[in-house]
Amino acid sequence: MPLKRHALALAILLPLGLPLFEAPAAMAQSMPISVKVNMARVLRVDAPASTVIIGNPGVADVTIQDPQTLVLTGKSYGQTNLIVLNDAGDPIADTTIQVIQAQTDIVTVFEGANRVSLSCAPSCAPMIMLGDTVPFTTDQVTSRTLVESIAPR
Repeated sequence: MPLKRHALALAILLPLGLPLFEAPAAMAQSMPISVKVNMARVLRVDAPASTVIIGNPGVADVTIQDPQTLVLTGKSYGQTNLIVLNDAGDPIADTTIQVIQAQTDIVTVFEGANRVSLSCAPSCAPMIMLGDTVPFTTDQVTSRTLVESIAPR
């Protein structure tokens, strides 16, 4: 069934001259484009982009690498939208962006109301994730800063 929807969407959009991202399945099926929090993803558009707009810049950010290459970065969990305009201000694309957590190798530990995150690949070590308690995050930043200050250059 998804193939039929994909073909139908292309049959409607292509004669209109509407460009799509190179990931047409996401656009044609109206599925959100997902990116992991604190990670980047390359998106390509069929027509040169002049302006990019993110509905909520606290959730994601996008930059124009070159006229047909965009770099999408997940900043915080949630959804927002991405609008891409050409030189004339006409829309090239308008889609939903979903920022998700990388599920593999991450363990979240709750101690009452306190939350800490561990990266477990292959051994577990503390890491900072959105939603961790402030004292844990502060301790990790302080420790990292101390190690960087005494490391040989």
